[in-house]
Amino acid sequence: MTVWARRWGVPVLVVLLLGQMAVAMVTAALRQTPTIDEPVYVGTAAVYLDEHSLRFNPEHPPLGKLVIAAGVAVADPRPEPGFDGDQTELGRRLLYESGNDPWRVMFWARLPVIVLTLAFGLVVFAFARELAGRAGASVALALYCLSPDVIAHGSLATLDVPAAGFVLTSAWLLWRARSRPRLYVPLAGGAFGAALATKMSVLPALPVLVLVAAVSVWCAGSRRTARAVAGAAVFALTACAAVWMAYLAVDPRLRWGPPQHIPTVGGLRGLAVRLLPLPEPFRDGMRLQFGLENRPWQGFLFGRPYTGSLWYYLPAALLVKTPLGALALWAAGAVTVTVLRPLRPAAPYLLAAPAVLLAAAMYGSRDFGTRYAVFLPMFLAVAAGCVVLVRWRWTPVVTGTLVAFVAVSSLRTYPFYLPYSNEAFGGPERTRYRLHDSNVDWGQDLGRLADRLDERYRGERIWLVYKGAGVPAYYGIDARDPRRAPADAVHGVLVVSDSAAAKATGRLAELIAGSRRIDQVGHSITLYRR
Repeated sequence: MTVWARRWGVPVLVVLLLGQMAVAMVTAALRQTPTIDEPVYVGTAAVYLDEHSLRFNPEHPPLGKLVIAAGVAVADPRPEPGFDGDQTELGRRLLYESGNDPWRVMFWARLPVIVLTLAFGLVVFAFARELAGRAGASVALALYCLSPDVIAHGSLATLDVPAAGFVLTSAWLLWRARSRPRLYVPLAGGAFGAALATKMSVLPALPVLVLVAAVSVWCAGSRRTARAVAGAAVFALTACAAVWMAYLAVDPRLRWGPPQHIPTVGGLRGLAVRLLPLPEPFRDGMRLQFGLENRPWQGFLFGRPYTGSLWYYLPAALLVKTPLGALALWAAGAVTVTVLRPLRPAAPYLLAAPAVLLAAAMYGSRDFGTRYAVFLPMFLAVAAGCVVLVRWRWTPVVTGTLVAFVAVSSLRTYPFYLPYSNEAFGGPERTRYRLHDSNVDWGQDLGRLADRLDERYRGERIWLVYKGAGVPAYYGIDARDPRRAPADAVHGVLVVSDSAAAKATGRLAELIAGSRRIDQVGHSITLYRR
């Protein structure tokens, strides 16, 4: 190997991997119309900038929306002064009814999340390099940058990737705290506080990382219980302080009038909410989240609609939506970290938090997508990088082959990352038969549908059942709802979002059954001829 290759080979590889990821995410951000959750977050971000008010979207803390607000500030949309509707209407008004350009607003709102997602790639690389050297770091970064789930949700103005990335950053900083606890324990607490100030679903990882913080201080050389306890306390207090700072950044006076529909939470959960040393709007947001958990949500898995939740939904969805090479390397990495003696100290840092978060997500009632477990491609990419330390003759060849398989699978799905499925399940064109919602169709292809209708079906009667946050008329789609017309009047082109088709019953199911499939858009919307 030449001197140039030894010195510059890995930096060039890092730039190439992050570069292709940036291209994929920017392409998605430019071409996808708003997904279901995005208008709420973008509208709330605009209110943060314009009114410094916490009154919208209280079920999620403000930091992720402040990140989005950095881009919204550049787009400078004109929110309606004194708007008093609900948060869903707020987003629709801002994007479609206030004279703003939704394409421009959405791109700038998504851009800060894209930048943050790329930055988390550097965390993956740094974490893996400290455990497995440059070769392991390269494998880890490749798996991260090629992950369809990370690309898909890292290109949206949503909260899942930022929250997961901050948890990963916290775990990495705690690993570094084993040598310099005074510097890295507070930084790790701040990073986890950022995760907690982005999405409340990371809260189950708090006790795990508090314990890991104590272990880091213990291993730093003191071997004293008091110092370990103090380190854990510093971690927890810094995390709480970060949450407070996020709320105060929106409104320094922390004015808060709780919405009337906040449910009463009793028992241990209610006690835990009352005892948390966090701002009142955060605790009311937790009550709202507990209320959402009590709803009878509808799910869809492997062709079967159901009401309620299935504990095995997320593992099954991850099996479908993770590249096969990544699944193999994830499993090998987890085993390697726990079996190889030099790596065992890293096991709690890499595996404990994602295990707890996955268990909590499996216990939850909303079976809406692998975005609820997007932390797994981050943590397990680092673990997979450790496979290179296995001293078997064929380890480099097998690892390289699996990474190449991931690359081919990921690049083949470009630019349709949301509906990705691996080859064992037929690829993205077959995802709609097994999963729904943000796994395949989150309303992202309304703009592409408008182009397709204009190109191939101009002048025909269009009937539309769209599941999403976009406004079809804005994109020039002149369509009626077939569910509101007599069945014998529904003739022409029937367009149905795959999430709506997955759970279709009654009238809609009859209309689809009596139609012939003729086209698809983005692997998320199907066109039929009646």
